[in-house]
Amino acid sequence: MAGDLRLRRAPAADGERAASSSNGKAGPPSGGGERGRRDALGWLEWGRGWLAIVGEFLFQRIAASHLANPLELPPLDGVSIVVTGATSGIGLEIARQLALAGAHVVMAVRRPKVAQELIQKWQNENLETGRPLNAEVMELDLLSLDSVVKFADAWNARMAPLHVLINNAGIFSIGEPQRFSKDGHEEHMQVNHLAPALLAMLLIPSLLRGSPSRIVNVNSIMHTVGFVDAEDMNLRSGKRKYRSWLGYANSKLAQVKFSSMLHKRIPAEAGINIICVSPGIVDTNVARDLPKIVVAAYHLIPYFIFDAQEGSRGTLFAASDAQVPEYCEMLKSEDWPVCACISYDCNPMNASEEAHNLETSQLVWEKTLEMIGLPSDALEKLIAGETVQCRYGQQEAE
Repeated sequence: MAGDLRLRRAPAADGERAASSSNGKAGPPSGGGERGRRDALGWLEWGRGWLAIVGEFLFQRIAASHLANPLELPPLDGVSIVVTGATSGIGLEIARQLALAGAHVVMAVRRPKVAQELIQKWQNENLETGRPLNAEVMELDLLSLDSVVKFADAWNARMAPLHVLINNAGIFSIGEPQRFSKDGHEEHMQVNHLAPALLAMLLIPSLLRGSPSRIVNVNSIMHTVGFVDAEDMNLRSGKRKYRSWLGYANSKLAQVKFSSMLHKRIPAEAGINIICVSPGIVDTNVARDLPKIVVAAYHLIPYFIFDAQEGSRGTLFAASDAQVPEYCEMLKSEDWPVCACISYDCNPMNASEEAHNLETSQLVWEKTLEMIGLPSDALEKLIAGETVQCRYGQQEAE
C-alpha cells in the first residue's frame, strides 16, 4: 500500500515556521533579501543536507518496506504519458510498468532504436495477456534545446491530450571535469533542469488538453546540498570551485525552485499539477560515470541501495495515484511556497530550507526562462492559447 497524501502536508522546518506570517500562511525564511545575495549554502543547512542524504542511504529500505514491489498501479487505459530517459534504469521501469497498466506511453529518448527493441521485448513477454502494449518512441536529446523544441512541436501538432509528463532523464558525472552543451550550458544544469523546464513549458498546450494532468520531475535528495546563484547557474564565474556533485545538486535544487514557481503561477482551474519526486538512492546508469572503485562499492552494498524497480515506485505513485491532485490543490490553496514533493516511500517530503526561499526561486524562474529562450510572459500566453516564440528550434510553440 502506498502513502496517504490526503489531509497531509510535509512538516515545516524551523526556518519555515519562523517565517510564517500572522495569518498562518507559509512564506520564505526570514532575511530573504540577505539570503538572496549569498554566494553559497550556509554551513548549518549544508550539514543538514548531508545528514539527510546519509539518512536516506541508511534507512530508505526500512522506510519503504510497506510498499509492494512492483508498485500496484490502477488501470491507465486512455492515459497518455511521456517518459524521458526511458531506455535504462528508473525510466525503463517506469515506462514498462505504465505500459503494462494500459497507458499510452511515449518513450522520449536519445536512442530510438534501443527503445524500439525494448518495446518489442515487452510485447513478446506480454503475449499471454492477449493485449498489445500501447507504446511508441520519439527522439529527444536533452543536450540540445533545439531537439526539445522539435519534440514538443511534433507532439503538440497531434492536437492530442497529454495527461502526464515524466521528466526522468538525468546525468550525474561524478568526478568528471566541467562540461558544457552546444547550447553553452553546464551539462548537469541543462539535462537535469533547463531542458526539462523547456519541455514542460512547451507541452503546456497538450497538458491543458489532458487536464487534469501532471508534470512529474524525478529529483533527488541531493538538492538539499545545492545552492543556486541565478547569475551564475552555469558555474562559470569561479566564485565556487566546480565539483561534479555541486553541479548535480545545484541542478536539482534549480528544478525544485522552478517547479515551485510553475506550481504557484498555473491557475488552479488549468488543472496541471507539479510534483517533484525523490526516488531514493538507486543503482542505475546515473552511476555509469562514477569511478570504477565507487561502482564496485555500489554492487557490494545492495541492501542499502534500491534497484531500478524499487526506485521507480515514488514516480509511479506521483504519476498515477488519485490522491496526488488533491494534495497539490491543498498546497496551492494554502499558498505553500514549494510544489508537492513525494519521497521514495510514496509519502510527502519536505524540500530543503533553501528551496523555500521565494526570492531566489523567483530569480531562478526568471533566469531559467531567459536561458531556455522563452519570454517572461510565456506561461501566461501558453495558458491563454496564444503563440509563443522560442529562441531555440526556430519554430513556434502554440
